[in-house]
Amino acid sequence: MSLELKINDDIKAAMLARDAKRLEAIRAVKAALLLEKTKEGFSGEVSEESELKILQKLVKQRRESADIYLNAQRDDLAQKELYDVSVIETYLPQQLSEAEVTELIKKIVIQTGATSIKDMGKVMGAASKELAGKADNKMISGIVKTLLAI
Repeated sequence: MSLELKINDDIKAAMLARDAKRLEAIRAVKAALLLEKTKEGFSGEVSEESELKILQKLVKQRRESADIYLNAQRDDLAQKELYDVSVIETYLPQQLSEAEVTELIKKIVIQTGATSIKDMGKVMGAASKELAGKADNKMISGIVKTLLAI
């Protein structure tokens, strides 16, 4: 089932359940996908890779907003953003643990022949492709820095 169909089904289910919070979060995802579809010069369907990038962007935006709200002592708004994150993450593939990501990055470091922090770009490029949608880029970057600094 495509993401768009799943989102439409989830919107209907949230409407029937009268779950306004969930409905709002799902509609935000649908709006982001529609924006991508109607972008100038775009034709056809949104690729699965683009869908993942959009979802990750939405999650990142909401986490950053929640941090800002928490720093401003606005727990009510932060909780709403974190709830939205939990809803959006249901559409993302299962995230890998830090240990699993570390093992995969170790293999990538060996494959690319990286020896110092100067090779971080090579490693990050390969890691970002292989771990797209499966891990947060911030975590990947931190692990790469740690491994190359040794």
